[in-house]
Amino acid sequence: MDNQLTSNAEALRLFFTDDIYLVKDNAQNAFAEQVKVSPDIAQQETFIEQIKEINAAGDLPLIVEEPKSVLKKEYHFEFLGKNQKGILILVNDAVNKVSSEQGTELLRKLVKAIELTNNDFALVNYANYSDATFEDLSGFFNCQLVLSFGVETQQLGLATQALHQLFKLGEMRLIFTSNLHDLDSDQASKKILWTNLQQLKNG
Repeated sequence: MDNQLTSNAEALRLFFTDDIYLVKDNAQNAFAEQVKVSPDIAQQETFIEQIKEINAAGDLPLIVEEPKSVLKKEYHFEFLGKNQKGILILVNDAVNKVSSEQGTELLRKLVKAIELTNNDFALVNYANYSDATFEDLSGFFNCQLVLSFGVETQQLGLATQALHQLFKLGEMRLIFTSNLHDLDSDQASKKILWTNLQQLKNG
């Protein structure tokens, strides 16, 4: 028997009188390929699974909060004077507003000797702000000169300096000396301090 298969379009029209549509079939077998997981991703997934297991045991919360940064404390220093010349005078007396009667009188004499008035400086009792650093004070008062009576350099976060001596820190000049009350009866220290204070008066 002859082969009855044909691809002739005219012959096919005799057998198929209705319209024929070609429908695309998307249901194809996908080519499966093994996916390789990078070591970093694998470690992360393993870590997450370990956290979930610990959490299931009730030992650790699933979400671990990041530590919050500590906000720097802002100071609003109370002071005597008007600070018109950027001169900071520090005293350290937990009992008196400034110092004892003798100490206060000594400070009055020293300030007068270098020709300062209450308008020129800001006087702060450091005993009320014992955790304040030099950065806190200098930033608040924008000081050019610091006279410290009874407050040590280490308390302010500064390197150790010789007492009663004038030294510079950048553009600032500083003198650290004894507590006013104690200084009043220490003639030798007063003499050294007096000599250094004269440098301020002269320049």
